[in-house]
Amino acid sequence: MNLAALAGAAMALSACASQLPDSGARAQREAQLTGQNQGQYQGQSATFGAPSGGVIASSELSAAGIDVDRRGGVQASPTNAAPDVAANGAAISDEQSFEAVAGRETIQSDAERRAQQAAAYQVIQPTALPQRAGDTGPNIVEYALNAPNKRGQEWYSRFVLGTMGNRFERNCASYRSPDEAQRDFLARGGPERDPKGIDPDGDGFACGWDPAPFLAAVGR
Repeated sequence: MNLAALAGAAMALSACASQLPDSGARAQREAQLTGQNQGQYQGQSATFGAPSGGVIASSELSAAGIDVDRRGGVQASPTNAAPDVAANGAAISDEQSFEAVAGRETIQSDAERRAQQAAAYQVIQPTALPQRAGDTGPNIVEYALNAPNKRGQEWYSRFVLGTMGNRFERNCASYRSPDEAQRDFLARGGPERDPKGIDPDGDGFACGWDPAPFLAAVGR
């Protein structure tokens, strides 16, 4: 029984060994595959315009917009000069490049350029400020700085009849701002006179106009 089992196992091993290729056949197969892949890659390089060696000609690089030096190599050194044309075709100034400027300028040309700039220099003399056209009315700023009293402090006498009713509110509502009311008040004889009744308390300030902001501006 044991001898028969051993004999069967030996026969199975020999069958498996006969299915495995030897090392020589395996190396030949790998060489064939490698050669086939290289041929495919070379064919692809030829498709893109490169020669069989995989090197692209300088003329093709130039046609593609890639600059090459006189030895046929691509200019990839950091010391190369900056391009003088932008992507959109506009010129780029190289005035900040010492090598570029030194290559085309001399001491004499620099002196000539400076002389041209000096000749084009113009000095504009100051002129007087323009005068305002027409009379702008009383100066309320000057009045605020010279007023003898503060807002709400009675300083001028007013007729009682002139302050009755809604005359004050109605007349003050006709002005666009307290400044305009104060200017018109002074133009009509104020602060001594108040023909429109817009200064009923007699402090000299019409329609609630306040001189405090002008005083604060000068530190008073």
